[in-house]
Amino acid sequence: MTRTRVHLTRHGEVDNPEGILYGRLPGYGLSERGGRMAQRLGEHYAAAQETGGAAIRGLVRSPLQRTAETIAPTAAALDLEPVVDERVIEAGNGFEGMWVDRRTLLEPASLAMVYNPLRPSWGEAYRAQALRMTAAIASLRRRLEDAAAAEGLESADGIIVSHQLPIWMARRFAEGRRLWHDPRARECALGSVTTLTYDGGTLVGVDYRDVCADLQPARAGVGA
Repeated sequence: MTRTRVHLTRHGEVDNPEGILYGRLPGYGLSERGGRMAQRLGEHYAAAQETGGAAIRGLVRSPLQRTAETIAPTAAALDLEPVVDERVIEAGNGFEGMWVDRRTLLEPASLAMVYNPLRPSWGEAYRAQALRMTAAIASLRRRLEDAAAAEGLESADGIIVSHQLPIWMARRFAEGRRLWHDPRARECALGSVTTLTYDGGTLVGVDYRDVCADLQPARAGVGA
């Protein structure tokens, strides 16, 4: 069986001076620091390819601007064209476009959305996110297996640039853990890489690397 690795990569820091929950809104690209994170990721993946630590044969990103800008240096370094996959987009959220704090959440209109944090009731269900991400991962894995077979490789790697919550849901689902959680406990920093390793269709390993640890803002928050 071909071993495949899918590197779930969170985009870099976004330019968001208003501090709103931007979600799927258009026009939110990377900040200057986010651009440095994107360059760091490109260097990280290029080095892995050059040293034989990876055989990267597929790039996937969400439709949003911040993932396009994050994956660009990697695509240039590896001479690969990213595929846009709607299934790895940011989670839907009823608070999109708003500045969210404790006061906002206690407003009557907000209380109607926050009655069930286990789903969560204010946005796209955790399970829905996990299932669409899992389907996207499976599609990429099949492409990697085909590429490995065509080139006679024992293993192949692919990269998906997505968003914090969908990546966290994909990981917890793959590991067989419950999906509801404390957002403060998510292990998915800006510009980080969560690697799922498969033998055939069986998950055999999960690894996490904070590739941009020294570039993290003091308070990255738990946003997109």
